[in-house]
Amino acid sequence: MKHISLFSGIGGFDLAAEWMGWENVAHCEWNPFGQKVLKYYWPNAISYHDITKTDFTIHRGNIDIITGGFPCQPYSLAGQRKGKEDERHLWPEMLRAIREVQPCWVVGENVRGLINWSGGLVFDEVQSDLENEGYEVTPFLLPACAVDAPHRRDRIWFVAFNANSRASDGNGAQQTVYDTVENTHSIGVLKNDATYTSNSGLQGSEVNGSIKGFGTVGNKQSAGRIPPDWKEFPTQSPICDGNDGVSARLDGITFPKWRNESIKAGGNAIVPQIAFQIFKAINEYEKL
Repeated sequence: MKHISLFSGIGGFDLAAEWMGWENVAHCEWNPFGQKVLKYYWPNAISYHDITKTDFTIHRGNIDIITGGFPCQPYSLAGQRKGKEDERHLWPEMLRAIREVQPCWVVGENVRGLINWSGGLVFDEVQSDLENEGYEVTPFLLPACAVDAPHRRDRIWFVAFNANSRASDGNGAQQTVYDTVENTHSIGVLKNDATYTSNSGLQGSEVNGSIKGFGTVGNKQSAGRIPPDWKEFPTQSPICDGNDGVSARLDGITFPKWRNESIKAGGNAIVPQIAFQIFKAINEYEKL
């Protein structure tokens, strides 16, 4: 699988793709700290800076999956919730990149606040935009604690598949991904922890705090592609970036003058162990 990540941050999607053995073809990140991390770990990938000024058409027909945690600040409490009036509302740019590349798969991520901002306007818009491009879309509400992270961190994930991007009918793609994500023990799923959603709205999860009693199912990836567990990560102050599942691999090149940027990057990063489970579900369909 050939992968491009947009709004890459410090490479959470890129890391999950590496665990899968996929090829990270390109990434797009404007933040200087994020760029340094990405270039350090994936020097052979094409590095784009400003998504608003990037033409992605050179990748058309050659990419299997585009991922992106499009900026969450317009919909988060910390970002004042200006929504589409916020200059950081960049979903239209991610949609343009998808149109230009025409990948088979799209995985998008954002904060839970996207669901209820302006009555779910952008939440519905993301899905309708993708459907207008020929994608079947399945949104999930997944907490970080579903992969045993020591914090809740609910996030909305959009998984989309376009059968027209390849010579197959695509029957059952979304159901396969849904069933795999919903039922896999390695994501620690209880019935309401990974919630399938329809356009009528999300169901709330009933679990508070970390999920207990779920062992991590061993995967068949090579040793270099097995994501770490959470046993050594702190749950009490001082909490570090390890809580986000990325520090040991992606945040280890920091130095004092970058400390503030490092903390900010860890807070904005996706939890790659969640993306890894979604990627494994996609692989299950690709094997059919």
